[in-house]
This record gives sequence, C-alpha cells and structure tokens, in this order.
Amino acid sequence: MSSTDESNAERSAVWASNLARVRERIAAASAISDRAADAVRVLAAVKYIDTAACVDLIHAGVVDLAENRADALVTKHDGTVLLKPSWHFIGRLQSRQVRDIAPRVGTIHTLCSESAAGRLVQLDDIPELFVQVNVADDPAKDGIAPADLERFLCALPEPLRVSGLMTMPPFADTAENSRSAFATLRELRDSVAPAVAGHHGLRALSMGTTQDFDVAVQEGATHVRLGRILYDGEE
Repeated sequence: MSSTDESNAERSAVWASNLARVRERIAAASAISDRAADAVRVLAAVKYIDTAACVDLIHAGVVDLAENRADALVTKHDGTVLLKPSWHFIGRLQSRQVRDIAPRVGTIHTLCSESAAGRLVQLDDIPELFVQVNVADDPAKDGIAPADLERFLCALPEPLRVSGLMTMPPFADTAENSRSAFATLRELRDSVAPAVAGHHGLRALSMGTTQDFDVAVQEGATHVRLGRILYDGEE
C-alpha cells in the first residue's frame, strides 16, 4: 500500500468514527420524539472537499453526498459514479443549470422557482424534488414564503411531484434557537399536505446542519445536511 493509500484509509477510518458518533446522536434525538433513528438520512455536505475526499467519505460508510454548486457536482459525481453514492443538490437551483444537475442527482432540495420547474418538466427522468421554504421570510435567503407554499405547489406542472420541504433557518447562537424554524416547517407541511395530497406527498423534511441537527431531528427532520462534524468530529 502506498503512503497515499494509507493516508486515505486513515482519513476514511476517522470519518467512519465521526459518522458513528453522529448516528448515535441521531438515535438519541429520535428517541426523544419517539421516532425511528433509521428514518433520518445523513447527507454529507461536500462543498469544501474534492473528489478524492468524496471517495474516502464513501469508503467511510457515507451513502448520501450533497453539493451546493452545479459545476462541482458534475466533477464530483462523474469522479465517483462507479461507487454509486446517492447525490443530492442543495444549492441555489438556477434554471439554466437544471439539465446538468438533474441527471446526476437522486434529489434536488432547492426547488423554489417557476422557471426551474419549467426546465425540470422537460426532462425524461425527474429526480425527487423538495421545495425550499424561507420560513423566516429572510430577504437574504432563497425559498418560497410560507404563505405562498400551497399556491406554488398547486401551480407546478403536472409531471412534477414534490416529496418534501427544505429550509435553512436564520443564524442562531444556539441550536435551541433554531427549534422554532424547524417546528414551523413541520407545521407548515402538516397544514398544506391535505390540500395537495393527491399530487404531492410531502413526507420528507430536509433541515438541520452541524450546529443544530439534534434539534432538527427532534422536530421531524428526515434529512440532515452535515459538514464540519463529519470531517472534524466537532461542532
């Protein structure tokens, strides 16, 4: 084994240990809300790592990789395709990038524009879709305003099916201070779901990052997007 291979194996081992600790915390948070721990998917946010590191993540046991940038997604997806991870897109979804992104991912978490929906509907294979909701009506963040969610869902072209909602809460000093944003998304999902039940499932909630994923899981997250805690083992 070369020194590079040894280094990569050591990195994978460290990341596998970090992942195991994350899963323990998810299990504890799930128990608090009487949920099954295996109902929560851990998405590794890979914005700041390269393709070789993505390979090491996969060897560490990470199944789901999430990228923010379309060009980086293309490179990292194509460099890991033989290992068959599940790719997620979690960045701003620009309509002109849909044709590059959609064939490479299992899930897009950030649908929030009619123009992107119009591009998606032209595809033969449409990935799983989440609608991004701006729960705080923060002008600095993307997403559908909560008051507009039902209208947006009902106006989506016929072939599109939305299976979940995603949010990025406002900056908070503590995880507990993000709880209200996560609860708002869950309550919004529950209130809108009956009106769109014949077309959109809305079963999933993509919310929670390194600093607040325990609280997000307690509030119903099915997908958490983690970076630093997987790589460094700390918050």
